[in-house]
Amino acid sequence: MILVTGSRGAVATHLISLLRERGLPFRAASSSADAAVTLNLSDPATFAPALEGVTSVFLYANAGHPAAFAEQAVAAGVRHVVLLSSSSVLSPDADDSPLAKSHLEVERALFDSPLQVTSLRPGAFASNALGWAWALRSGRPITLPYPNAHSDAIHEADIAEAALAVLTEPGKAGRPYTLTGPESLSFTDQAEILAAAVGRAIPTEAVTREQWKAAMGDYMRPEYADALLDWWQSCDGRPATLTSDVETLTGRAPRTFATWARDHADAFAS
Repeated sequence: MILVTGSRGAVATHLISLLRERGLPFRAASSSADAAVTLNLSDPATFAPALEGVTSVFLYANAGHPAAFAEQAVAAGVRHVVLLSSSSVLSPDADDSPLAKSHLEVERALFDSPLQVTSLRPGAFASNALGWAWALRSGRPITLPYPNAHSDAIHEADIAEAALAVLTEPGKAGRPYTLTGPESLSFTDQAEILAAAVGRAIPTEAVTREQWKAAMGDYMRPEYADALLDWWQSCDGRPATLTSDVETLTGRAPRTFATWARDHADAFAS
């Protein structure tokens, strides 16, 4: 039995479809009150019921109570945890970054436990571009504090297929993988590719750090905004480092950002 946490998220949704296609037993869990199986990673009281009879877990990183989750997973007989982590944990200052620290704390708690752990560490999600959809549907430009900042945008379906591989092929489990898309793209590149997919121009506007942070004030805590801006600044004009780990796990090259843009074009329709 495979427990899929965060089952309403994009990666988990794809993974559940893959498990269903292959006839593999799974239990979809979510923190939502109306979920069939409730698992709130910030509430240890929900752990034991969700873990009963489970042998493998696909786990979203949540720094609420990772040691308690690991302890209860061991007690329930879980053998393998596939953790959706982040490549940000590889940064030399990961302990000081609010973007990386939550993932790092979960990794440490799991790797310190008796569980077999496979950590999937994607870089930038291609789906981060969905954050532009509201502005575009409203006829406003995308605001970019670092238009030439590069990222290794990865399709959520590739992460799900990588997760399936380590869940179903024991020889691939038990080590970390850094997952990237097949190309390094700047935000400007992504906007141009997205424009081609939706069939209309996508205006962009360069803004200062302060302007962008002020605009995000209602949606993002200041320390997270600062960390994100610092990361983009460090990537400004610098191509991202790519890996072959998606191909190692799935047997094929990862999907391009153009593929992701076509798959999600409806989200940007006016």
